[in-house]
Amino acid sequence: MDEDGSLRRTVDHRDIVGRLSRAERRSLLRRSDLRGLVHLAGHLAALGVTGSLIALEVPGWPILLLPHGILLVFLFCLQHEVVHRTPFRSNRLNTVAAWAAGLVSILPPAWFHHFHMAHHRYTHDPARDPELAKPPPKSKPGLVWTVAGGPYWMGQVRTLLSNAAGRNRDAFVPPQARSAVVREARLFLAAYLAAAGLSVLCGATALLWYWLIPALLGQPFLRLYLLAEHTGCPHVPNMLQNTRTTFTNAAVRFIAWNMPYHVEHHVYPAVPFHKLPMLNAMMRSDLIITANGYRAAAQAIIPAILRG
Repeated sequence: MDEDGSLRRTVDHRDIVGRLSRAERRSLLRRSDLRGLVHLAGHLAALGVTGSLIALEVPGWPILLLPHGILLVFLFCLQHEVVHRTPFRSNRLNTVAAWAAGLVSILPPAWFHHFHMAHHRYTHDPARDPELAKPPPKSKPGLVWTVAGGPYWMGQVRTLLSNAAGRNRDAFVPPQARSAVVREARLFLAAYLAAAGLSVLCGATALLWYWLIPALLGQPFLRLYLLAEHTGCPHVPNMLQNTRTTFTNAAVRFIAWNMPYHVEHHVYPAVPFHKLPMLNAMMRSDLIITANGYRAAAQAIIPAILRG
């Protein structure tokens, strides 16, 4: 309330964007193939290191399945970026990256694009945000199962099979996009069946050791990371209140493609990943819900989940 007794309007995401100058917007929205490719090369190089050490069966190599899996499943953050068409200036690069990352996570990009755009349109709205379509766990065993990734893997396989069968009825997929979603799901399914058939035919176990087992081991870390984005925040339209930014170390920011700056991303989704630190500097004093690290975030969100 102001000194004259009038109510002061709460600052929201539109105010943040509205106060940016034309030059600031131009700088923030500038996409770069070079920045995207350098970042992707670093992520793939890290995967190459862990994968090579596993292949060489260095002493204690099974332990490396975990970091390899974490690097693998966090390619989801690249997938998240490419549905916004922001990590690369080239649309062709964005498309290739979307398919490659999507195959790793059983997440076809056309379907995920519509899912994620609905999430941005109705962020943390229990009635319309597709991320909240399934009720959160109410018990510790349910939370453990969710963090383990059980509902994610089962849900993605079910969605892929349903879409491939032409039975997509998701409200967030517009009717004119359903044929593309079906075609894409069939191509994904064909790729998985071909890879599995070739592995059986050749007696190869590469898919098992470099994808399936590591992805299962790494998924809990991605689930915990994703829970920190909105869980425990108020169900209101203001992006400054319904989303959490988590301050973390450079390594996590790197493998997550700067998405720990999540309030910033929701305030201005068209900003590429490499410009989010710049946007954070511009609006840091306006941040409302933050956490100093993922341990602090977990201490806030786990009780919120179990309270229902």
